[in-house]
Amino acid sequence: MAAARLWVVAVAVAVMAAAVEGKSYNITKILAAHPEFSKFNEMLSKTRLAYDINRRQTITVLAVDNSAMASLDHFTLPTIRHILSLHILVDYYGSKKLHALSHGATASSSMFQATGSAPGTTGYVNITSHKGGKIDFISEDADESAKPSRYVKSVKEIPYDISVLQVSSVLSSSEAEAPVPPPAPVNLTELLSKKYCKSFAGLLAANADVFRAVNETKDNGLTLFCPVDAAVAAFMPSYKNLTAKAKTAILLYHAVPDYFSLQLLKSNNGMVTTLATASESKKDYSYDVQNKGETVTLDTRVVNSAVTATVGDAEPLAVYAVTKFLKPKELYKVVEAPAPAPEPSKKHKSAADDSSDDSSDDSGDVKAHKGAAAPAPLARWVTAAAAAAVAALMLMA
Repeated sequence: MAAARLWVVAVAVAVMAAAVEGKSYNITKILAAHPEFSKFNEMLSKTRLAYDINRRQTITVLAVDNSAMASLDHFTLPTIRHILSLHILVDYYGSKKLHALSHGATASSSMFQATGSAPGTTGYVNITSHKGGKIDFISEDADESAKPSRYVKSVKEIPYDISVLQVSSVLSSSEAEAPVPPPAPVNLTELLSKKYCKSFAGLLAANADVFRAVNETKDNGLTLFCPVDAAVAAFMPSYKNLTAKAKTAILLYHAVPDYFSLQLLKSNNGMVTTLATASESKKDYSYDVQNKGETVTLDTRVVNSAVTATVGDAEPLAVYAVTKFLKPKELYKVVEAPAPAPEPSKKHKSAADDSSDDSSDDSGDVKAHKGAAAPAPLARWVTAAAAAAVAALMLMA
């Protein structure tokens, strides 16, 4: 009987773990399985919209195929970001929901609207269901001559999390298509030298390959972690002994090819790739961004470095001062985590169990995929699974 009870608990735990694991998604991986959307997928990454999609809980992506994407060729990257953000609805619309719209029509806010980029209500998308099952999408500010984009098929649906639908053409919007002023030019060396990071600025400027890579990336999304001058001074003896290739890699290791505001760093845990990752095809060169309260740390498995100050933060570029030079595991020996403390004896454990408070929660922080919070339907499903396990135990009693 005891073995049966343990089996029921094990099944319940496995089911709940599978449910929690299944809640995350990656739009890049979803679209990668469909070559006809390769251009759309590529532009989601280049405009950093892929990250925005992955960190949201409820989303609908209106994907267009490669031939339809050709209509965007003459736009700049910032403008393409606005246009494609109109194709990301901040609500869930699966095929079934689309064909059962109340009164046959609705309006949905897009990411273009939700981020504040769209003036007024120009970031809304009108959805209309017609007889025969045809569904049309058209932006709020579309010209009278603009043809609506028609629903083609469902590509991928994870109920209440993400729905990827194919539509026939790119949505037309005068506001989204308006030219976006280029970001103000930033002299990175000057910015770093003004606050905390003069020594690190000198290292970047002295390495032509690194300096070029960082400057070519900063206008499309870059987060740079610069060790403070004291940290650079402490690391210089080791740095001088590195090969030229290793020096390039370790400097690029401090640059993440994506924009992260301080708020995003404080609200998300997870691994990030770096410019060194792209330069070394067979090596990882990533690290773990962790947060606890207001403190953000970077864990390379060799060293932990904390963010101490914001040097500059104006999208698409963010620069943060950190307490230590980041040492990648690809170049330095990994510092193993300390061995766990030995378990208490059965006698002591029993006494501890008797004195425990059922209302306490010592579960610790659970690291989740960026932006993937458990949706309400999942929470209800997990609760139901747990209840079923408890019920089964009662029947066995």
